[in-house]
Amino acid sequence: MIPPSPSRSVELPTNETELCYLPAVAQWRLIVDRRLSARELLEACLGRIERINPHINAIVTMHAEEAREQARAADDALARGEEPGPLHGLVIAHKDLMATKGMRTTWGSRLFEHFVPAEDAEPAVKMRQAGAIRLGKTNVPEMGAGSHTFNPVFGATRNPYDRTKTAGGSSGGAGAALASGLLSLADGSDMGGSLRNPGSFNNVVGLRAAPGRVSRVPVLNGWSNLSVAGGMGRTVADCALLTGVLAGFDPRDPVSLPGDGSEFIAIAHEEPAASLKGLRVGWSRDLGGLPIDPAVTAVLEAQGRPALEALGAEVRDLEPDLDGAEESFRILRAWEMAQSYGDYYRKDPSLLSENVRNNVSWGIDLTATDIHRALLARTRLHGRMAELFEEIDILATPAVQIPPFPVEWTWPREVAGVPQPDYLGWMRASWYISATVMPAISVPCGFTADGLPVGIQFVGRSLAEAEVLRVSMAFEAANPAWQVRPSFPEDAA
Repeated sequence: MIPPSPSRSVELPTNETELCYLPAVAQWRLIVDRRLSARELLEACLGRIERINPHINAIVTMHAEEAREQARAADDALARGEEPGPLHGLVIAHKDLMATKGMRTTWGSRLFEHFVPAEDAEPAVKMRQAGAIRLGKTNVPEMGAGSHTFNPVFGATRNPYDRTKTAGGSSGGAGAALASGLLSLADGSDMGGSLRNPGSFNNVVGLRAAPGRVSRVPVLNGWSNLSVAGGMGRTVADCALLTGVLAGFDPRDPVSLPGDGSEFIAIAHEEPAASLKGLRVGWSRDLGGLPIDPAVTAVLEAQGRPALEALGAEVRDLEPDLDGAEESFRILRAWEMAQSYGDYYRKDPSLLSENVRNNVSWGIDLTATDIHRALLARTRLHGRMAELFEEIDILATPAVQIPPFPVEWTWPREVAGVPQPDYLGWMRASWYISATVMPAISVPCGFTADGLPVGIQFVGRSLAEAEVLRVSMAFEAANPAWQVRPSFPEDAA
């Protein structure tokens, strides 16, 4: 059954740019109502990619003819009266860390520059089965290490709002492509903020769902839950839609959660709440003492908090106790990277980027006692967060600690005048939350005086993605910062 949708009354845009910038939920409605074909949407996206992508380098592998074949098949199926899937006709590109059958997956590394997987990862399978049209891959940092997308295979992805700045990462190509209207939706993954950081930097939405919500098959270490797969969209509803498609129990993933994702698809087609009266929001300015760039704080205080209060939410100052996040995340991340890339490091460290080398070298020296200590610290951290959510319903924090930085930098050496020890240091606002296991989302909040995007992070209690999404939809309706587009000369022509 085709669900009802607030986009049912959407008007068909009169030009390609407006069509490409429509929310995915609206694009889908136009297609299933047969006012727009999948082929027309795809050609609009391909035309826009041809004009805009050279400026930002967001999409790095293209299979245009394959996508055209899929779009034709989608239109034919709808003409035969077949029930459309929840992503029917929508244009997507997969993150270049995700295995894609017949389409190269490089991890941004010379080691895998020409690697073509024989099978799709499970999220790619689900998107195809839901009717999405895949046209290529989005750029990533080498091995996904860091929240700045540059690598020796494809180079750097640039921020659509200021091409001298980074698009973040590791789903930086995905975020930049969405912000530029190149795709309907984009998938990604998040260990230390790789959906939320580029969400904030590109004025789009990125949701880190609960570990186990989205299958990671093929999965090597089934018991690790630092990294999760997930979705990004221009709007919260779009992100909910893709999350619903990706979610679902998978017996091959040992931490997989029950459910089929239908709840999130339903949320995508709901009207946003007009009031958040009774919602208890904890307002964290710095997550318990992290350095935050004043430009970020200014946007959150001027555009974020007032929007929540105007919706009737009870907003009170609160700083969570995140003791243990630093130690547990750093140890477990280094250990995982050592297991994944240790053999390459031992063979020839020069084969790996500086970021990966540093993490692997530390991880190799870890002991079983170190790992146990990290697991205990993370368990205590989760317990304190669970207690915190007995007092509040949502925690609101900065999504990132700084605005987008120069694309030539490898990583910011300081935040608000405070030196940072390594490429992970400036990202703590996101990976401290990763360590808690709580679901979190980055939603567009506003822009700095220099015109750079800033997102707000909403954190929910365990397994409460539905509440996080509904709160975010209400916030987005009250503060529609997502509607501010980047400027390209081609759009003015």
